[in-house]
Amino acid sequence: TLGPQMKSVGEVMAIGRTFPEALNKALRSLEIGVPGFSSVLIDHYPIIPDEVEEKLRQPTAERLFYVAGALSQGTSVETVSELTGYDPWFVSELVRVLEAEDSLREIPDESTETFQAAKRLGIADEVIARLNGIDKEVVRNQRIMSGVAPVYYRVDTCAAEFEAFTPYLYSTYESHSEVDPTDRQKVMIIGGGPNRIGQGIEFDYCCVQACWALRDMDYETIMVNCNPETVSTDYDTADRLYFEPLVLEDILNVIDVEKPDGVIVQFGGQTPINLTEGLAGAGVPVWGTPPDSIALAEDRGRFGALLREMDMDHPDWGMARSLDEARAIVDRIGYPVLVRPSFVLGGRAMAIAYDDESLEHFLQEATSVSEGNPVLIDQFIEDAFEVDVDAIGDGEQVIIAGILQHIEEAGVHSGDSACVMPPYKVSLYHLNII
Repeated sequence: TLGPQMKSVGEVMAIGRTFPEALNKALRSLEIGVPGFSSVLIDHYPIIPDEVEEKLRQPTAERLFYVAGALSQGTSVETVSELTGYDPWFVSELVRVLEAEDSLREIPDESTETFQAAKRLGIADEVIARLNGIDKEVVRNQRIMSGVAPVYYRVDTCAAEFEAFTPYLYSTYESHSEVDPTDRQKVMIIGGGPNRIGQGIEFDYCCVQACWALRDMDYETIMVNCNPETVSTDYDTADRLYFEPLVLEDILNVIDVEKPDGVIVQFGGQTPINLTEGLAGAGVPVWGTPPDSIALAEDRGRFGALLREMDMDHPDWGMARSLDEARAIVDRIGYPVLVRPSFVLGGRAMAIAYDDESLEHFLQEATSVSEGNPVLIDQFIEDAFEVDVDAIGDGEQVIIAGILQHIEEAGVHSGDSACVMPPYKVSLYHLNII
């Protein structure tokens, strides 16, 4: 279905020993809140019997998720195959995943075989947690206590012509491992995740530069990423490459095996930044900007409170978790307002609302994207112009690398704007304040 949204990018690569394992890894890697091919998708992608044909016949980005709902509700393999054009073998493999979920709704104490069977189909801890109404950390701990953890296989980059020594690895649930970790000083870098509009080359550039710089400092570099289009997933850029989904379960599995001295999250963009809290909570040493400082910059409420504390002029704002709260904020600050979620990349689900109807629409979008975080509602100042300030600090000294002025008015996403350096509209007085 073609429209104003770009459709020609957005890919991820996943490697597994079974088709369901690879597919579930790929779905987890998309970073759209989908934990894999599962009956739990019905919550976000409901499908009623009258809509089955419409949802399955037309190829859309969500069709596979509606297939999960249709199969969960008893639609036959033959019907799904006929409507979608999917080969019946693949559809029957999808049914295997849904059937395996039934055995996971009550995990027995002696659950090694249950976990092993589920993991060979790529079923995530998060899915098992949702099926049982418990936290995914509980599932992870129970799985590890049952002795079920992934092993890592090497991708044969030499096509079996001669022995491959390239450490290009992917997880699977088999009996032996080819990982062979070293005892050198090592640092893990979490990459930028799937290829999509609005992010890419800058995060890849930073990750690759970090690999080279750390190698010069005699550290072994471990890259974790799942994007086939980047230099960071070229198997000779880092010393070791793990081709895995960038979700907490998979990252912690690699950390358990490699035991790195530190993990760097700042160079991969929003994806690894969103993992910081979970990594720190698991006792992983996060290098660079402290996790609490990352949260201070990402959490719009905390950042707004910091501006007030420092008496810095800023547009009026409020945090909303419901439509009523949002309307109360708008009554105070007036339209137009900027509606935006926390912890998201590149202006995703950010919009300017001029009336109650558009406010309600944009609030629903932002709420679905921010996954439980409140939505920030800012006073939107029209006919304003915007500057970008690039700076670097070591905790004591701050160096300003440059100040760029946007040619477009404030409100156009910086990724779509043209910028000028040095700024031509900002007085020396204001530059000194900045």
